[in-house]
Amino acid sequence: MEAMASSLRLLFVSHSFPPPDNPLANIGGMQRVATELDAVLKAHPDMVYHHLVLRTSWRWTHVRVVPFLAQLLAQIPRCVAQHRIDVVLFSSMVTASVAPVLRRHPQMHTVRLAAIAHGRDVTLPVTAYQRLVLPRVLQRLDAVLPVSRATAQACLDRGMPPERVHIVPNGIDPSRFTQLPDRQQARAALCQALGLSLPEGSLLLCSVGRQIRRKGFAWFVDSVLPRLPECVHYWLAGDGPDAAAIDTAIARQGLQQRVRRLGRVSETLLQLLYRASDLFIMPNIPVAGDLEGFGVVLLEANLCGTPALAARLDGIQDVITEGQNGHLIASGDAEGFAGWILHYLQNATALQDLSERASTYVLQHFTWEKIGQRYVQTLQAICQQPPRRT
Repeated sequence: MEAMASSLRLLFVSHSFPPPDNPLANIGGMQRVATELDAVLKAHPDMVYHHLVLRTSWRWTHVRVVPFLAQLLAQIPRCVAQHRIDVVLFSSMVTASVAPVLRRHPQMHTVRLAAIAHGRDVTLPVTAYQRLVLPRVLQRLDAVLPVSRATAQACLDRGMPPERVHIVPNGIDPSRFTQLPDRQQARAALCQALGLSLPEGSLLLCSVGRQIRRKGFAWFVDSVLPRLPECVHYWLAGDGPDAAAIDTAIARQGLQQRVRRLGRVSETLLQLLYRASDLFIMPNIPVAGDLEGFGVVLLEANLCGTPALAARLDGIQDVITEGQNGHLIASGDAEGFAGWILHYLQNATALQDLSERASTYVLQHFTWEKIGQRYVQTLQAICQQPPRRT
């Protein structure tokens, strides 16, 4: 049933949805944000909600996204006219790439166009994208909603006026993490499921994410693990083009018994890994044109009671509040990472206290209930401003 006439009429557009019969086929940070934001906006009482989404596996996204974008040029104006849409919200700068063409359509002259900016979708180091595509997209948008201060700055650096930049962080759905065992039970279940073992008294570190250079996983294995005692183990979930570099670092340092690459894991195993680990590690290093816009995995680990040690870099700084849900360490500071790990290895009570603060902090600041309300308020404010003209 339609909401009251005063409700915001929103069209959400995304190319980042997994197939309905295989939800794990396209789940990364940006994909998780798109699907969970879709759910919270759809349920919001002050919203008349519609969406146009591409459902595809990660493997086929690059093939299907071009015809999807082409179809949007007809679908969006039709939807705008049929449902009297106030604002179109694109889930990333990729889907927002149709904005310059849409602005020429007579049906689109008064509707507001806004896009979420994640990080790499703004800084992608491709000359044609930076010089020809992105400037035109930014010119035609009424607003961008960066997920962090770092991403906002990237938009400002590319000419977006400050009054059209509205930072709204990513959120998380706490219901995903409501039935977790205690840490020892989770560790036993994880080891059994993976066919691995951990010696009694081990400190388990974990990382989760696409294994690419900016994540710093190979650097961490090479530079930090050799500084730590044998009771410290490091398990990584995910895959990607930097996997070979990680394996090379493991072999070079002789860490085959302490460092495990787990590959892609199911949602059940992922939650067990978070819960079984003592500390979550996000050791990013700077890579030109490859911005870490936020870091949803930090929120996931925190909700499982696992505080983070993370590089003081990019959008990570908007997720970690010092001493509340982890610690920020200068990128590339091997002694800094090792020092905090040794501190918590020797101070179990301090680690338990930080674990409890981490989950509480995320519940106070990053649930979708809170972030969804910020989206609604921001979009309402955008609609109070005159629309951009061609």
